[in-house]
Amino acid sequence: MPDHLHALLIGLETLSNVGTCADRFKRRAGLDFRRLDGGRLWQEGHFDRSLRTSEATIDVVAYILNNPVRAGLCKAPDDYPYSGSSRYSVEDIVDAMQWRPDAIEW
Repeated sequence: MPDHLHALLIGLETLSNVGTCADRFKRRAGLDFRRLDGGRLWQEGHFDRSLRTSEATIDVVAYILNNPVRAGLCKAPDDYPYSGSSRYSVEDIVDAMQWRPDAIEW
C-alpha cells in the first residue's frame, strides 16, 4: 500500500519479542528513508494486536493480501509486487487459505 504497511510477524522462539522486532524494523527503515529522502517515514505509534488462534491468523493473512485488491492497486493478491513472505510465496499462501477475495471484510 502506498500510504501504510500491514505486517504479520510470528515469533519462532519462546523468547521472541514481536514488539521489539517491529520497533527495530521501524527504526531501521526510518533511518534508511531519512538518509535517502531527508524526510520522515512513520507517523507516531502503531496499531498492533496479538492473535490467539490459527483461524484468526488465516483471516489476517487474507485481509492483508486482499488489501491492495480492495484499494484497486491490482486485480489479484499475487499481482501486487510488494506482498510477500520470507518463508512462502504469495501463490502458496493464497492456495493454502483457499482464497475467497470477498470473504474477509473488516
